[in-house]
Amino acid sequence: MEILENIEIIDLCLYLRKEKVLVIGDIHIGLEEALQKQGFLIPRFDIQEVIKRLKSIFSKVEVKKIILIGDVKHEFGTISDQEWRDTLKVLDFLLEKGKVILIKGNHDTILGPISKKRGIEVIEKYKVNGILLVHGDKIINDDSKIIVIGHEHPAISFKPRPDEKFKCFLVGRYKNKKLIIIPSFNFLNEGNDVTKEEILSPYIKNIKNFRVYVVEDRVRSFELVKNLE
Repeated sequence: MEILENIEIIDLCLYLRKEKVLVIGDIHIGLEEALQKQGFLIPRFDIQEVIKRLKSIFSKVEVKKIILIGDVKHEFGTISDQEWRDTLKVLDFLLEKGKVILIKGNHDTILGPISKKRGIEVIEKYKVNGILLVHGDKIINDDSKIIVIGHEHPAISFKPRPDEKFKCFLVGRYKNKKLIIIPSFNFLNEGNDVTKEEILSPYIKNIKNFRVYVVEDRVRSFELVKNLE
């Protein structure tokens, strides 16, 4: 589904059609191991699901460049065994599809040792034809008219099923710029319900004025957040 000119939603990813760029948000590799250390009995299936879903996405669109928009790994101050193994596995898969760009998220304080194994630099921002891509945990000044962020893990619930969350994209504004917020590509993380939970990104000044695009078996366009509460 096209949400702005040349910008489409493909499953949980954003696709810049003209440039053949795929944008992936917040995979949080290593979340399973982190939860297990906290005593939760979590089967380790997430990375298989990530690659399976990515294979489906790559079968639908031609991709020359893949941008991971931050929080590639989960642990802040260490690199777990799962993070070493599964991050390299994901990077190897993506490198077969095109050039990989890694944008630093707030969880990626020590992503560098992993990315260097594949010769990839971790950067703060990336621009594609006037579109600024950043993680979203802090404001990065730039003159781009369109900004794409992750970090927020947006999801939404609806009144008939208030306990069920649906991952979604949000489209609104930051000052005089268009702002697109993409969901997490981690399947253990249900997301942050933007109608109920605390907003994380400093780019978001009024979440109620963002249009909602829910991702299920297909992408569904909804009204503004304020009309769905």
